[in-house]
Amino acid sequence: MNMNIGLSDILLVSPMLALFLASLVPITAKVLRGNREQNPIITLSQALIGVVIAVGLMIVFGGAGKTAFNNGLIFDGVTQWMGIIALFAASASMVMMYENPATTGKQFSELIFLAMSSAVGMLILVSAVDLLMVFIGLEMMSLSLYLMIAMSHEEKLSKEAALKYFILGSFASALFLYGVAFIFGTTGNTNILAFMDQASELVQTNRLFMFGMAFVILGFCFKVSIAPFHAWTPDVYQGSPTPHTAFMATAVKAVSFAAFLRVIATRSLVGSDHLFDMLQWLAVITMIVGNTAAILQNNFKRMIAYSSVAHSGYILVGVITAGVSDDAAFGAAGVIFYILSYALMTLGAFAIASMLEKSENHIVNIDDLAGFAKQRPMLALCMTIFLLSLAGIPPALGFFGKFYLFNAAIGEGLLWLAIWGMVNSVISVYYYLRPIVVMYMKDGNADIAEHSLNATTVMVVVTALAIIFMGFVSGPLFSAIENSLL
Repeated sequence: MNMNIGLSDILLVSPMLALFLASLVPITAKVLRGNREQNPIITLSQALIGVVIAVGLMIVFGGAGKTAFNNGLIFDGVTQWMGIIALFAASASMVMMYENPATTGKQFSELIFLAMSSAVGMLILVSAVDLLMVFIGLEMMSLSLYLMIAMSHEEKLSKEAALKYFILGSFASALFLYGVAFIFGTTGNTNILAFMDQASELVQTNRLFMFGMAFVILGFCFKVSIAPFHAWTPDVYQGSPTPHTAFMATAVKAVSFAAFLRVIATRSLVGSDHLFDMLQWLAVITMIVGNTAAILQNNFKRMIAYSSVAHSGYILVGVITAGVSDDAAFGAAGVIFYILSYALMTLGAFAIASMLEKSENHIVNIDDLAGFAKQRPMLALCMTIFLLSLAGIPPALGFFGKFYLFNAAIGEGLLWLAIWGMVNSVISVYYYLRPIVVMYMKDGNADIAEHSLNATTVMVVVTALAIIFMGFVSGPLFSAIENSLL
């Protein structure tokens, strides 16, 4: 196969190149200083400058639907929005890493290098339309994460979490590759653009192709924590340092769903009732399992982990809608809008959990929040905004995310999925209100760690304000996302 790489290809992938080069700066500085860490604030600043440059390049050169590297990568609206969401989540997570006791201090340069390498993999994943490029993006993202979790200063749960994530992540990758092999065997190609037009017919007439698509979809179900493939999520989220948990719950979920959307865009669900029914039931089961399990949790991170599973179920409703709709842009815009709102809410909630951790071994339980509203009224108010928005209470951003998602589903005749989504949203109000009740109505001395947390505080306040502001401009924001996909 001939591959002609021109200047336009280089410009399109320039955000990845900028991010990769920026990731080398802190670690090179450490080597030149004789393996001594530079001031962590300098390391963090170098990383954030790299992210800002990457976002700028993505806005300038991406979004026009151009392809690069022999149609292996595409730069459209999905690439642009999901890439920016992932980079924002990566930036916020790195700010938390700077001040969290489990991640700051020694090896901070290596940690930032791995986080940015993972972000490069995410940018590959959101732009990949060749299934082998999708695999490369997935592995580049995941391998860095395994190492980041294992590098935690906490010495027991984090190692267990890294091992579980590695084993189950590898299993998901194997499933995905198995499916890709079936698809290549039947179409002679791994590029989604090459077999997109025949996919809905092939999935009806060719069993090997249908099995291939099923295995690829199951691989994604592992990555985005769709029940019953979610079992790793609570343990890994609980055992990982909180900044890494926030990174996985937001950036990893966003880019994995972006790749999932591209596979579903082949309209295979239109051609196969089996796949269509399977995904609908998986969405319902995921919402029920995530929300009912979250009610039983007292560990705050574990509760948000199960909440994350439930949100994967909501997002899967949007993915299914986009896969069967003649107006795929509307369905896909609902998914992107929801992931944007979910990322802001979850980053804020995990940021406050990170601020409450006084050592690398500190576990934050919901009962430990007693009295937090008296000690830190502003942070308690921000936490209230995050939790109410996650529950879908208007006028917070989370309400509009669910509104657009379920509205699109009803428009495609998927009323029963929308009803299950609304029922589960009502169930979730119970466990989202519980921390708020404990913060405001129970006496206690809950407080944040004594060391400096200025950067994380700024991030929390900005995120809370963004949730309120974007709730009021949700209509124009949704239209902007939808127009970028047309």
